[in-house]
Amino acid sequence: MKTFKPLFTLVWLLIAHTALHAQTAHAQSAANAQAAPKRDLVSFEEFEARLAKAGKNAQILDARLPEEYAQNHLEGATSFSVANEADFSKAIAKLDKGKPTFIYSIANGRSGKLAKDLRDNGFKEVTELPGGLSKWIGLGKPVVSTVGPGLTLADYQASLKSDKLVLVDFGSRYCGSCKRLAPIVDSIKHEQANAVKVITIEAYENKSLTKDLGVTSLPTLILYRGNQVVWKKTGVTPKGEIERVLAEANL
Repeated sequence: MKTFKPLFTLVWLLIAHTALHAQTAHAQSAANAQAAPKRDLVSFEEFEARLAKAGKNAQILDARLPEEYAQNHLEGATSFSVANEADFSKAIAKLDKGKPTFIYSIANGRSGKLAKDLRDNGFKEVTELPGGLSKWIGLGKPVVSTVGPGLTLADYQASLKSDKLVLVDFGSRYCGSCKRLAPIVDSIKHEQANAVKVITIEAYENKSLTKDLGVTSLPTLILYRGNQVVWKKTGVTPKGEIERVLAEANL
């Protein structure tokens, strides 16, 4: 029996270590959940209903950069990109904490932070636009715009004519996720130039096309073979996944 004592001790230590690790991970997960900002991501339909109900009392805040706001924004929205705490304090002093407040950005990154900051400062009713301006424009909702509609669907379809696969990247130069995807797409463009034609579309300068194709999230990749969609993916797609899809599409 003495021969197995060290082995028994080792097993016991391993079990104890595993249990301690699991307990620590659970505690960390709980702490992260507690620290996470409260979100009020209602459905798109609910956002529209609340906005319509608020009417002229609605305070609509555009959390993007002023230059983004100048290009396209919701009617009645105010540019609300604040650089520092002092600017933020001055800006919220001009708002009514009792009025319903609506916030949007490209998706829900900057708007989520702003929503939390406003709630922390006593704003009672704060609602984010789920999916952000990307989804709003992709669904064909109206915006105040200083840029034209961009490419027509016919122009776009003409650009797809190729004996190669055609990979289209819908994004925005202001979108963080789009910036992370851009170098991946660029490397594909150069490494597989003989097999793939790459087209880049600035979504907010091509609103009609974005609507026609149902692009409601940025970035979005669409792969065509002979003018037919064979693959579509939103978000920052790993290079390996894109290469695998291209290889399969070429079979």
